[in-house]
Amino acid sequence: MENVLRPVIVVGGSVVLTVLVGWATDRLLRRANAGHPETPLWGLLRRGRIPYQLVLCAALLRGSYDQAKLLEAHRVAVGRTLTLVLIGSAAWLVIRIASAVVETSYSRYARAHRDPARVRRVRTQVSLIMRVVSAVVGVVAASAMLLTFPAMRTAGASLLASAGILGIVAGVAAQSTLSNLFAGLQIAFGDMVRIGDTVVVNGEWGTVEEITLTYLTVRTWDERRITMPVSYFTSQPFENWSRGGAQMTGIVYFHVDHCAPVEAMRDKLRDILRECPAWDGRAYGLQVTDTTPNTLQVRALVTAKDADDIWTVRVTVREQMIRWLNEEHPYALPRVNTASAVPPPSRRDHARAEGAARGGHEAPDGPARGTHEPPEDRLRKAYESPRTGRG
Repeated sequence: MENVLRPVIVVGGSVVLTVLVGWATDRLLRRANAGHPETPLWGLLRRGRIPYQLVLCAALLRGSYDQAKLLEAHRVAVGRTLTLVLIGSAAWLVIRIASAVVETSYSRYARAHRDPARVRRVRTQVSLIMRVVSAVVGVVAASAMLLTFPAMRTAGASLLASAGILGIVAGVAAQSTLSNLFAGLQIAFGDMVRIGDTVVVNGEWGTVEEITLTYLTVRTWDERRITMPVSYFTSQPFENWSRGGAQMTGIVYFHVDHCAPVEAMRDKLRDILRECPAWDGRAYGLQVTDTTPNTLQVRALVTAKDADDIWTVRVTVREQMIRWLNEEHPYALPRVNTASAVPPPSRRDHARAEGAARGGHEAPDGPARGTHEPPEDRLRKAYESPRTGRG
């Protein structure tokens, strides 16, 4: 009877004690979280209740297994299994606690500082720190598990004697991996690029979505993901539109006819921007920047608070300005004029002189001769003429 009750009491008592201690700890964490809503630490620590209970149960069973006298023929294998479970669950618990502490520190920093650039920088550093901590804890836990086997202890001693040669071989073999690893640390603490930054790499515009120790993921505007090694950002030039602030200035180009009403276009640009919610109100402008034999190049400058809004402002200005020109000033749009050219003044004067010599009076001026109508009206008539084609 004792051989049956002893294992039941030992194993059952360990499980029941683990459940009770875990439940009591969880209740305390809930009360602490309710009493201190300003910090998320206590709520985040509740994520570790499962590895916490595994540590308790594995430790109790490992310490009381000899008294249970259960499966004595496999006592070594069972004891080693419990030790492996204890080491693994302890590493899991350490990672959860470290994650709770780091996330709490980040949330406090984010609440205390309103600068989005500094918050993104700290977020990038925190995420990489957590990856380093997880990797270190995982390596230590795996090494401790391997050292529980006697054969591995002997192998470890022999490997330690040849650590120099192995280090050289590993360094040569993992040169690319190590370069990306150090590049990731350089990005995190050198503030070159941060999670949430708007960047242009290889002609692709997107937002940095994830940064690890070896690669970086950029989410493009059309929801594609570009994965690049972090060493690219330490060795190649790239555009970071969020560096030094998210505010941006955008450019919209128009090609119009030489008689386009530039002053009226400036007034229309102001009216368009006043009705555009994405415009931040900082500045705007419209200037003639270039000319060709057929058109004028007009540049409109607009501002916005970030890259997404500057795109909205640019497409809004482009669409509404072209619509306004088409409806109110169609003669200002680019076209190819096929009407007869107006003769130069010297030829008109010569024709008048010849007519006066023949008939005693000046030759009558036709529509293309000597009329003094404004150039804008003459171009409008040419635009409406059936012999005129628009380009």
